Amino acid sequence: MTTLSPTLAPPRPLKLGTRRSPLALAQAEEARTRLAAAHGWETRHIELVPVIASGDRIQDRPLADIGGKALWTKELDAWLIAGEIDFAVHSAKDVETVRPPEIAIAAVLEREDVRDVLVGAASIAALPRGARIGTSAPRRAAMLLHARPDCSVVPFRGNVATRLAKLAAGDADATFLAAAGLNRLGEHGVGHPLDADTWLPAPGQAAIAIEARADDTVTRALLAAIDHAPSHVSLAAERALLAALGGSCHSPIAALSRIEGGEIVLRAALFSPDGTERIDGEARFASDDLEGPARLAHDLLSRAPCAISDHFTGSGG
Repeated sequence: MTTLSPTLAPPRPLKLGTRRSPLALAQAEEARTRLAAAHGWETRHIELVPVIASGDRIQDRPLADIGGKALWTKELDAWLIAGEIDFAVHSAKDVETVRPPEIAIAAVLEREDVRDVLVGAASIAALPRGARIGTSAPRRAAMLLHARPDCSVVPFRGNVATRLAKLAAGDADATFLAAAGLNRLGEHGVGHPLDADTWLPAPGQAAIAIEARADDTVTRALLAAIDHAPSHVSLAAERALLAALGGSCHSPIAALSRIEGGEIVLRAALFSPDGTERIDGEARFASDDLEGPARLAHDLLSRAPCAISDHFTGSGG
């Protein structure tokens, strides 16, 4: 493998894999711009290599019913492992908790706005009685039904434009979008952001994860220049919590970490799919304490009723 100096342009364009969706391309462009700027390159030295992911092709069924998060990553994973691309960009919340051993998260860009945005009403409380809410995310569905059991959930998949079009067509009365995605697409002023302290986001929401081959030390060293350490540490804590819980795409979980005084404060909530049950917990631990998230997982599962714990396979220990 060729050894590159971070101050010199690569001998060939580096290949950056991305999904073809507008948001994925915007995230890939952000990563390319940041990487080029960090090393004094022109952006032409980083070539975007788009792929249509299975999750983008199949939009008539909930993601959890057709293969889960792997549908967002499997094509890029195959290209990365085969050496057809040098690195790949993902929305961190879409990356499976257990990754192939050949692949590593080499960098995490600075996290964007973690909040969900409600489109169609000013707040959860302001939703009309009996409102139909479009979402295919188990977390959003369970949180909604917990707060507003009078409402109902209708399946909603697709990119931002598709979901807004479905809402305009009357397929639902309201829907949820991620503030970070709207911001990255330049769609400001859409909907009403929900307070992240009371409406916890998905683990990894608003973070961009950049993956490379685990043994590609050259590319990983180049990507280290754009790694935002606080975002990386926070994402790692949330992903470790997911791993300890043993959840799947059917498992409604919300989580958010923050860094205070050099420590990580991790909050999480588990729900039953129908929203009737909810368990909350919080833990504070050192940033290098790899067992901190597992202790929180154990605490949550030890207090969870069967309506919640049946949807998680981990022991938390």
